[in-house]
Amino acid sequence: MPTAKTSFPKGKIHVVLLEGVHARGAALMESEGFHVESLPSSPDPAKLKALLASAHIVGVRSKTRLPTELLDQAPRLLAIGCFCIGTDQVALTHARSKGIPVFNAPFSNTRSVAELTIAEVIALHRGLLDKSAQMHAGKWDKSAAGAHEVRGRTLGIVGYGHIGSQVSVLAEAMGMRVVYHDIVPRLPMGNARPLRTLAELLKEADVVTLHVPSTPATANLIGSKQLRSMKAGAVLINNARGSVVDVHALAESLKSGRLAGAALDVFPHEPSGKGEAFESPLRGIPGVILTPHVGGSTEEAQETIATDVAEKLLRFINVGSTTGAVNVPEVELPEQQGAARAHRILHFHRNVPGVLSTMHAIIAREGANISAEYLRTNEDVGYVVLDADPKDAKKVMEALRKVPETIRVRMLW
Repeated sequence: MPTAKTSFPKGKIHVVLLEGVHARGAALMESEGFHVESLPSSPDPAKLKALLASAHIVGVRSKTRLPTELLDQAPRLLAIGCFCIGTDQVALTHARSKGIPVFNAPFSNTRSVAELTIAEVIALHRGLLDKSAQMHAGKWDKSAAGAHEVRGRTLGIVGYGHIGSQVSVLAEAMGMRVVYHDIVPRLPMGNARPLRTLAELLKEADVVTLHVPSTPATANLIGSKQLRSMKAGAVLINNARGSVVDVHALAESLKSGRLAGAALDVFPHEPSGKGEAFESPLRGIPGVILTPHVGGSTEEAQETIATDVAEKLLRFINVGSTTGAVNVPEVELPEQQGAARAHRILHFHRNVPGVLSTMHAIIAREGANISAEYLRTNEDVGYVVLDADPKDAKKVMEALRKVPETIRVRMLW
């Protein structure tokens, strides 16, 4: 059998990139011969459903939700790319149960978010946005009242991962004291000091900045009780996820004068695109910086994210590698060289006892020549990759389709 006719034709692979994914992502996909469709915003549910019906790869950012019911209506979907850090917008467990790996870019916009956070720390302490608004209105107020240096102030970082630790380094370079709290033990950078509880951090920090994921445990992590326990005159920054802060409670705390200011880049409800109005109880409150989810939106970060996620997707589609996937076992695979290369069979299956034995029995029964085998499992899914002699590959794949535990099987080359 000619090897060129084994894989699904690249020109028929339909890639859908949503929410203005950087052009670098589309360029990489197109360079592989894939058919790429790019949209500048998050589509409405009907449009999204229609796109998913024919998509083999879909790329989203933070707006587009891919819940269980939509994944069930995407019969051709092979992989999902989250062109951002977070993956909570995707039903990860359900995607895994369908043999759909999900890839993200956990590090690519780290610096951009950290720099925005530091800029907001300074801007809040100097009242820069309010001063600028006054100047645009023709008002000259050179008073130093309420303006402070950040040197010597205490920054409390909630979530000391990739972003939080970079914020820590930048803040110390400006002479700030840094304390942090994380549910996972983290090695402190520089002179940063870990605190055992969130309550300890809130009482000690002049600035509280949040860098945690969206999980049930972090929903309304900062509510009325936590805001009351913060130092009088402190400021709050949320460049993490909109669900982490109770914005109504925050608005009350700011209006009462308990907090001196806040900066938010993420919100519980965000517009789907430019045409939709932004509504929030925080609008119009002095000393509050509101930005439209642009923490990672620098040209450098978006290009790096697009490259990172697109390359992971390409490695999966072309080679079978799941390295970097957040919901399926990670298997790194070598590329095969030469015209006589084996056919590669990719097999997702439910991780129950006896599946591997069944697969080996099939290989033995068919007398198939297998030159390499790769296997990784997690709690409920296994991923096996077989490099089979071209003359044996098709019959092995067809037999594997009939194994009751098979989720999905695909052949390359």
